[in-house]
Amino acid sequence: MIAGPDEPEDRLRRFATIWSRAVFPVTSTSLTRPELEEQLLPLARRLSRALLARGFDAGEGEAVGGALVGAHCTSPEALSRSLDCVDAYLVLYCGEDGPQEDLRARSARLQHAMAAGFARALRERTLAEQEAIAQAALRAQGVVAQALHASEARFRAVFEGAAIGIGIADLDGNVLQVNGALLRMFGGSEQNVRGRNVREWTHAEDAPQVWRLYDELVRGEREHYHVEKAFYRPDGTVLWTNLTVSLLRDADGMPQYQLALMEDTTERRLLNLRLRYEATHDALTGLPNRTLFFERLEKALNAGEGQRFGLCYLDLDGFKTINDSLGHAAGDRLLVEVADRLQSCATAPGEMVARIGGDEFVALTTGPDTQREVDELAARIMNALVAPIGVDGRELTVRGSIGVVEGPVGERSAAEVLRSADITMYRAKSAGGNRFELADPEADARAITRHGLTTALPTALDRGEFFIEYQPLVHLGDGSVRGAEALVRWLHPQHGVLGPDRFIPLAEHTGLIVPLGRWVMEQSVRQAREWRRLHGDGGTERLRINVNLSPCQLGHPSLVQDTVDILERAGVEPDALCLEVTESALIGADDDLLKPLRRLAEMGVDIALDDFGTGYSNLANLRRLPVSVLKLDRSFTQGMQQFPADPVDLKIVEGIVSLAHSLDLAVTVEGVETSAQAEQLRILGCDTAQGWYYARPGPPERLHELALVDATG
Repeated sequence: MIAGPDEPEDRLRRFATIWSRAVFPVTSTSLTRPELEEQLLPLARRLSRALLARGFDAGEGEAVGGALVGAHCTSPEALSRSLDCVDAYLVLYCGEDGPQEDLRARSARLQHAMAAGFARALRERTLAEQEAIAQAALRAQGVVAQALHASEARFRAVFEGAAIGIGIADLDGNVLQVNGALLRMFGGSEQNVRGRNVREWTHAEDAPQVWRLYDELVRGEREHYHVEKAFYRPDGTVLWTNLTVSLLRDADGMPQYQLALMEDTTERRLLNLRLRYEATHDALTGLPNRTLFFERLEKALNAGEGQRFGLCYLDLDGFKTINDSLGHAAGDRLLVEVADRLQSCATAPGEMVARIGGDEFVALTTGPDTQREVDELAARIMNALVAPIGVDGRELTVRGSIGVVEGPVGERSAAEVLRSADITMYRAKSAGGNRFELADPEADARAITRHGLTTALPTALDRGEFFIEYQPLVHLGDGSVRGAEALVRWLHPQHGVLGPDRFIPLAEHTGLIVPLGRWVMEQSVRQAREWRRLHGDGGTERLRINVNLSPCQLGHPSLVQDTVDILERAGVEPDALCLEVTESALIGADDDLLKPLRRLAEMGVDIALDDFGTGYSNLANLRRLPVSVLKLDRSFTQGMQQFPADPVDLKIVEGIVSLAHSLDLAVTVEGVETSAQAEQLRILGCDTAQGWYYARPGPPERLHELALVDATG
């Protein structure tokens, strides 16, 4: 059902209503709840736009957090309730149909930005209040000298009624006066504060500049400073504050007192820490997530000279099968157990484990001797996965493939290291899985090149970067040219001319082999028409073009119709075309797969069984295949290059030729490179051959020249 035009606005309104109901009880405002809702509605709209935007903009979340302070929602409880509402309802009401996991990740980042904006706006508001108080205090002190009685009441009203903590100390650091707000921050006992010396309030997390700034102030070298500082309360808990210290001078301008203004930021800091934890840790397993892992990896890669790093990139083998068969809840429980086991493998200093997505985990080790340590870490991970994991009463066996990267720091970026580990992991998986492989720069380069070729393939055909070379098919009886095999090449802008072994597997993997194969057939059939026009019917055999057919093309529903259309547009008979299908593609083929080939064969298109002898097929199967030509694999004829020929190869070829002819099949041999081979194959009864002995693949003009030589004898 298509949503009406007002539905998104209605959902925004419901979200704003829930939000206003949550924060109204803890907001000091003269507005009614519906009036507060109207103030929150545009903020909800900004969050919705930020959630669905193409790129993430933290400024939107910060602006919303600042606007909450502007709406007088200044209590930590108001911020906490706002973040809870965003976490629970933003994706639900504003996420539309986007990917839920990505939207929730963005919602978490928006919450963090809101908290940051809230803290900044509240700090600016507090600083303004602090400045006003400081000015009032200074004015009050100045008035004391002129009218003590009038100023004392005013100063006391400001001092005692302020919502922030205020303390006055002499230049030696002895605390002289404190207000009620500051006493409450430190636990409410006046004895714990008054009479103490400022220098006693050190904390382990004090920044180095805190006490340097303090010394400059009491020496009269600066008028004020602002820092974030922690204090120990008498009960051992920690009080975090935004602390502003100002210097008070007498009428002659000489330093006399120091004035401290404190804002309690403990709850806000804890909230920020919680949001930071949620933003940097995986919600399911509790492990560090991709964000935190990249921070640690970048820090490790920027360590000092002489340091090294080791990285293990783990992907579980067959995890999708578990999810599909037992459900995602069972898969999640398995991931939690795997995470616990991995965590127990990385307990040494400089080691960490993270989950970076799905069933992918990474383990990092750092130090001067990671060459040995990373191998041991990978072995511990493999051993940790050996024991079965119990899920819903089942014992599940878990295996994994690991890519290991190790080296000195400072040579590669974090993205390059992770890419190398990912490539190496897939190499381990391709080798059968349940193992770990060490990164190989040459293998990485090949994989990166393959990826580059894969991404360039879709546009290469449109840009006309493919061309075709033709290798002649020669009749072994009279040496005449009977046709050619079409071999596609890629003229790549960076890598030059690439043979089919470099890109055909990639084209099959991406599905581009279907349009590419159709293009090759169309160009080749046109060339066959041109050859036939030039040579006429010349002889008992007319020139024929052989085109390779991939398994993907064989199973494509438009194969027959495409072939018919190409032949009709070119205006040539079906016998001008021979489609070569590898033996391995037809192993175990059912009638549905063979039906297109049978229809093409009935039309008059020849079907050749390519690479015959390499697919371990049942020879009796030949009777049901609609083939008219066997192309014998070159591995059977290599032993004929020297004299005397290998007697085993001779017997095999002789048997295949005899079998083929008894089934009324012609035999073509590939890879003929010497005259001895050609003669021996002629004696054995092979029909046609191709190879470098006759000609290498080349442009169509070369075959025309060879055919002319045959015709003129």
